[in-house]
Amino acid sequence: MLKVSVSKARAIVVLAEEGNADQSDARALRIVLSLTGVKEGLRGHIVVELSDLDNEVLVKLVGGDLVETVVAHDVIGRLMIQCARQPGLAQIWEDILGFENCEFYIKRWPQLVGMQFEDVLISFPDAVPCGIKMASYGGKIILNPDDCYVLQEGDEVIVIAEDDDTYTPSPLPKVRRGYPPKDFVGPKSPERILFCGWRRDMEDMIMVLDAFLAPGSELWMFNDVPEIDRERKLIEGGLDFSRLENITLVHRDGNAVIRRHLESLPLESFDSILILADESVEDSAIQADSRSLATLLLIRDIQAKRLPYKEAIGSDGFRRSLSEGSWMGEMQQASDKSVIISEILDPRTKNLLYMSKISDYVLSNELVSMALAMVAEDRQINYVLEELFAEQGNELQIRQSDLYLREDEELNFFEVMLRARQRKEVVIGYRLEDAERAIINPPDKVSRRRWSPKDVFVAIAEKE
Repeated sequence: MLKVSVSKARAIVVLAEEGNADQSDARALRIVLSLTGVKEGLRGHIVVELSDLDNEVLVKLVGGDLVETVVAHDVIGRLMIQCARQPGLAQIWEDILGFENCEFYIKRWPQLVGMQFEDVLISFPDAVPCGIKMASYGGKIILNPDDCYVLQEGDEVIVIAEDDDTYTPSPLPKVRRGYPPKDFVGPKSPERILFCGWRRDMEDMIMVLDAFLAPGSELWMFNDVPEIDRERKLIEGGLDFSRLENITLVHRDGNAVIRRHLESLPLESFDSILILADESVEDSAIQADSRSLATLLLIRDIQAKRLPYKEAIGSDGFRRSLSEGSWMGEMQQASDKSVIISEILDPRTKNLLYMSKISDYVLSNELVSMALAMVAEDRQINYVLEELFAEQGNELQIRQSDLYLREDEELNFFEVMLRARQRKEVVIGYRLEDAERAIINPPDKVSRRRWSPKDVFVAIAEKE
């Protein structure tokens, strides 16, 4: 490490190794120990990719204030749950975590001192403010603060922007504030979720899911681990079954790549299906992805056979361009009935899923790499990501347009943002009815347009 002048590096990234999680984390721990012992000291911070959540405490204990950790396995598990509940979030997370579009930046703007956050929100034509780093509380980061919070001397503004030099405050625009048509979101309904496969830290995913779902929900667990072993592993991992308030666990034994085993499940009745990279083959990305892809295709085919084609199309004739006898067409129609999230480890598999259009995927390696790069660029961003990934606090949410505006109402983006503030939400982008991708931090925030009831907005909001 001395040969590469590690002491002069602006950031040091410690990557996880393939294979056994504990061995990979033990290696990372040794590297952190070595780095903390460099005589010249370190100029930058250390970003450590860990494989197991249980090892995070040890690394932070050794590295202290020098270390930022990204627990890859845990991050992907939480993202899968978020994306299963809200289709389309996978693409939005890819856009925010990558450096090709817009991402998080933190900067101090002395000219904004004394302004309320509500006014700060519409002060940037080329960025979307979404939080504050408070100087008076030791640099504490607050996402989605109260409108009445007044920016203090030394405070920094957290924004979503294209780059750190592409935005600057401008005079406040003239806007119509108005009131949103709805003052509440209806109560959540119970859901039925299926986990196919068994992964490490399953107990953490169950606890996160329990915090998200409505009372009376069911979590079906389908894998080839014997039920008695599942309960033992979950308890050893720290799961307290008596503390599960919203979900009931339903166990089913079977192999997720054998059709007759999958046919024993009511696949057409699930709101969301999560296909997990199975623990037994996670050391081989290609093998794990092959199993996941086979499971995905089998599930979609079984669903298509059980759902009448005309019913799957719906009364509005959506997707009529597909041929009625088309196998892929039937698979795509079945995808309208439930959300399937596949845990994918190899980028090449992503292209297959994208072309088939039958899964709203999560790409493990790519998303983790993006998060590591972002934290290496600015370690403060890790606190933002940790809150957005956690089961408490704020998260990314997809909102229907009728929460903010009335049908055929003409508003510009700044005005939509102010409407959302009355629900204590920060709108950061939107996806139009016929668009394939969402637009985060729209370039034009002042031109009014007529929104469709089928348009949706992307917001940072407190978890319901």
